[in-house]
Amino acid sequence: MDRLEWSSVELLEREPGLEPLIASGVRCHGGFDADGRYRSPRTSHRMPAIAAWQARLATDGHALLSIPDSLLPPHHPNVAQARLLLLEGVREPIVRALTMISIVEGFGAIIRDVPVPDLASLVREPIEGTALAHLSGGLFEAHARDEAGHKDEGGHKQMWEAARDLALDSPKIPSDILMRMMGGARARTRRERLFPRLDETLEDMLATMVNVLVIEVFARGTFDWGETLLSDPEISARPKEAGAMVGYIRADEAPHVEYLRTALSEVRARTLRTVDGGDGELLEGRIVVDALLHRALEFTTRQRPQEQRNATRTSITSSLEKVADAARVRSLLERFDALETPFSPSEKTGFEAAE
Repeated sequence: MDRLEWSSVELLEREPGLEPLIASGVRCHGGFDADGRYRSPRTSHRMPAIAAWQARLATDGHALLSIPDSLLPPHHPNVAQARLLLLEGVREPIVRALTMISIVEGFGAIIRDVPVPDLASLVREPIEGTALAHLSGGLFEAHARDEAGHKDEGGHKQMWEAARDLALDSPKIPSDILMRMMGGARARTRRERLFPRLDETLEDMLATMVNVLVIEVFARGTFDWGETLLSDPEISARPKEAGAMVGYIRADEAPHVEYLRTALSEVRARTLRTVDGGDGELLEGRIVVDALLHRALEFTTRQRPQEQRNATRTSITSSLEKVADAARVRSLLERFDALETPFSPSEKTGFEAAE
């Protein structure tokens, strides 16, 4: 636990001798040990390294940032709503939701392309022996490989696809999913800068890390939803296998949350040099990270849930209008709405002080 420096080879190392995980004919990362327990990929050194960096933060008297569970919006549609749709033969909204999850996982590979500036010149305090110093030395790359796979091994993208296909018996995939997702992404492409005096590459890197952390933390609700729904024998063709697949993905996500909140906590404990240069022009790392977190949480707890509801309702309506009369559409939507999980976004994110 005292070791703080790790090579990229070590952080990317896979545990040898595991029985491979095969998902829909694709060999995926990770595998099973001699006792049949699933082992996540690239964690033999990565998890001890993260634990050591977190211990150093605590020893130095710095808190590890945490996003409160109270901010977590319920998954939409919830399990009861999804079961209703599937039992009524309205499969497209759930197929669409599961496919979108798999695509988003695949997009996670772009984190390897996030430019990492010369942090030693932009952070006043030393960064040796921190997660921050290892972002481009294995942490971003390990994250990317977990999400999208690497070479001949599948990752979370392929594992979510397998869970969907196991549960729903290889359903037909709507052809417009990717186009719709790209359209929404383009609408939010340009991110307003909050700190023009800060090095732009540094702000972009921190903003990306914050956004990914929020997505990863809020994915807990997605895992709960996926495991519960796809393990239900009433609606799942292969409940044991499909639910287990989601569980494997959940296990793999732990190092993502931990290294991101560790590195961001390290930034919060330091001071950042501005483009004006010199120690006379500094910004508190806490102010920068908290402002970025506040912005990301405002979107994820307020705007994003409404977008999901609108998209699901559109999918339900378009699916039913092809095969049902208006009365049945109204009836199903009323039953669907009656199962809604109440959620009121918190008035505060807990990071407002940095605004």
